[in-house]
Amino acid sequence: MLLAVDISPTVTLRLVEEADASQLAAAYVRNRQHLAPWEPERPDAYFAADWHEGDIAGLRAAYHAGFTLPLVLAAGDTVIGRVTLSGIVRGAFQSASLGYWIDEQHAGRGLMSAAVNAVLVVARDNLRLHRIEAATLVHNAASQRVLFRAGFEQIGLAPRYLRIAGAWQDHVLFQRILENGPDDIRSLT
Repeated sequence: MLLAVDISPTVTLRLVEEADASQLAAAYVRNRQHLAPWEPERPDAYFAADWHEGDIAGLRAAYHAGFTLPLVLAAGDTVIGRVTLSGIVRGAFQSASLGYWIDEQHAGRGLMSAAVNAVLVVARDNLRLHRIEAATLVHNAASQRVLFRAGFEQIGLAPRYLRIAGAWQDHVLFQRILENGPDDIRSLT
């Protein structure tokens, strides 16, 4: 399984660790205004390390049960983003949902595109998934560029899909078929 992948000379994509709680809280505090238009409204407790301690414990349990792949982007000891495959479903579906964000100071440098591509390799080669889905707000052009660069295709529009920034908002739906498709996902080996 993915332990750590260097996606740049200074940034590593790795499994979230219990010791990341204070760094995650600091990242969310630092990016509170940057992320607010793209995420659900958060209670004040969300911005404290003890909230993230509990969340990380739950995420790691779900990871060990095979339901999620919770990752962080780290520049040294500083968490600068997250990438998560959630809702991993086996059986006939073999699918998961992709979510991600990056620190405002690191946006636009290709780091998230590299991270998403690395996760697609793991999803295909290690998790043996068939399909990854993602959704973005209709007006989130930057996130849509990340998905298009990674070979996702737009498959629809979901009206009032998620409650983001305090309102039910429409989302564009995307998918990436991982097997028997374009051979443009770089191997991690």
